[in-house]
Amino acid sequence: MASSGLQTKKRDNHNGHFVQPTNPNVATMQEDVLYHFHLSTSTHDLPAMFGDVKFVCVGGSPTRMEAFTKYMAKELGLDHPGAEYPNICVGTDRYVMFKVGPVLSVSHGIGIPSTSVMLHELIKLLYHARCSDVTVIRIGTSGGIGLEPGSVVVTRQAVDASFKPVFEQMVLGKRVVHRTHLDERLAQELMQCGADLREFPTVLGNTMCTSDFYEGQGRLDGALCSYSEKDKQEYLEAAHAAGIRNIEMESSVLAAMCGACGLQVAVVCVTLLNRLEGDQVNSPHEVLVEYQERPQRLVGHFIKKRLAAAGNPRDL
Repeated sequence: MASSGLQTKKRDNHNGHFVQPTNPNVATMQEDVLYHFHLSTSTHDLPAMFGDVKFVCVGGSPTRMEAFTKYMAKELGLDHPGAEYPNICVGTDRYVMFKVGPVLSVSHGIGIPSTSVMLHELIKLLYHARCSDVTVIRIGTSGGIGLEPGSVVVTRQAVDASFKPVFEQMVLGKRVVHRTHLDERLAQELMQCGADLREFPTVLGNTMCTSDFYEGQGRLDGALCSYSEKDKQEYLEAAHAAGIRNIEMESSVLAAMCGACGLQVAVVCVTLLNRLEGDQVNSPHEVLVEYQERPQRLVGHFIKKRLAAAGNPRDL
């Protein structure tokens, strides 16, 4: 009963649109060590460090997230001479984290397990920092289905390899199924930003999230391959018919976890190739670099529009 009272008291301070983990144990912890970020509620003043965060952008590559931070600093007029954007997670090599104004950039590594660990600690960080009205957006790369390389996909729905809008995981030996619905209005806002820019094709479509880059995505070029080219083509064509326009390995856990905690969440990924035409990413390096900047430009435009509409980042 004592734990319930502490939990209720703590939640009274996190009402409205404040970030709220679904785990009641978080509210009763004397100290919360965010181990993989090398942060703790007892050693860091999280509200002072992160309380003004309104946008969290996550992506697989540490280098890409650092580049996005520098890009946003320029876009927001915060790139004054000598400005530095240190890695907040410098005490660990698991993830990187950068902050400029109300924008937090965090790497999540490759795949669902790495992303899940990051999200657990990110959501708790936002809770402890008393952040409110936070929008989370994944900016990344993917394989397209029926799209020209360089197209940007705004995810309508994250689906699994069976084309179902769910994320499944084993908890205490039992299968637990989570919904993976994304914010439709946010997706439409992002699509409008693509229309505003008119710099590259931007489409709204379902994203298939798999647990593997090779066999899990029907590639023929991995160390193992248990199917034929005909099998692969039929599977990808069925995916396209189901509204799937790209494949990656993180969207479902992002949608499930952020959605469960009431966070507005979206996924914006560029396609590096058309999987109906091949398996290997073989475009020139400079072309791939430019492709990877496209989601950053779209999301950067979105953030600037949101801030301009609010007049002040704290009014969002």
